[in-house]
Amino acid sequence: MADTTMPFSAMPIQRPRQQVQNQIKHAILEGSLRDGDRLPAETSLAQSFNVSRATIREALRSLIESGLLVKGPGTTSGLYVQSVDHNSLSRAVSERLSSVLDIGSVTPAEVSNFRDLLEVPSARLAAEHRTDENLAKLHEIIDQERSTTFDDPAIPELNAQFHSEIANASSNRVLAAFVSALHRTAHPLAFVHTDEQLGKESVAHHIQLYRAIKAQDPAGAADAMQGHLNYLREHAIANGRNELAHGVGQQPGTEPALSSDH
Repeated sequence: MADTTMPFSAMPIQRPRQQVQNQIKHAILEGSLRDGDRLPAETSLAQSFNVSRATIREALRSLIESGLLVKGPGTTSGLYVQSVDHNSLSRAVSERLSSVLDIGSVTPAEVSNFRDLLEVPSARLAAEHRTDENLAKLHEIIDQERSTTFDDPAIPELNAQFHSEIANASSNRVLAAFVSALHRTAHPLAFVHTDEQLGKESVAHHIQLYRAIKAQDPAGAADAMQGHLNYLREHAIANGRNELAHGVGQQPGTEPALSSDH
């Protein structure tokens, strides 16, 4: 009788830490552990898995780094399950981006170029896929921008909301996660000299973007976004902020009010 060849292959034996990590990860992804659930204490987990507390700590540290677990407030509050969706991706990207910016391993030029790569296609896709709900949110943000002044502390948040909502309208949640992370962590064009004229022009650009997206004009929306980003860079150059001519974050007052119809 001929031998029958079976499609079996040797599997590597997992280390205890990896076994613990994989089981907890599987429980989160399948829903046995839900968003907001608190994990048992290290001692209880060590007993359940029959491993040392050091092994449990290694596994939990890896799950925290991957964004599946988050530390609660205080030193004794424990670890909690964090939602697994594009919002959790945005949080994870924000944390990593914040760290690399803090230690200076990413240059301002790289941040600026990355913004172009994200936001121009984001505007194009938004014009193709936007919903009435997206338009209503963008309209509301512009109304708030137009009713305030360039030095209002609320301006940075309104700006982040506007650009994030354009990304949401793209119907690409990965893109939306990265745009949101960029605006809330890197704060594009942060050190640009702010004044009333910059505020008026910036909100005028937002209105132009809104109109192109509403008209479902992908090319017009992409051009409007590129023009907006170019203007901010040129303004940085004109005000002697050469390091920002190639990009960095945005701080209060970059996009103030403008009396203009949508």
